[in-house]
Amino acid sequence: MANLESPLAGKILEINMEIGQVVTEDDELIILEAMKMENPVFGSDGTVKEIKVKVGDKVEEGDILAVIE
Repeated sequence: MANLESPLAGKILEINMEIGQVVTEDDELIILEAMKMENPVFGSDGTVKEIKVKVGDKVEEGDILAVIE
């Protein structure tokens, strides 16, 4: 299992995945707004097991956004 962690502090703008979805490391899984810029968050190859955030949530660097197995 791999945790998808926030690379920086910001606000969740979009979640582009669903539980059970198969994703690859090139997929933009979450769009995070930080410093007035939209930053894509990429994951690893696997299946989304859990999404720990929702649109509008504020996160800190290192917070777990999702679990990918």
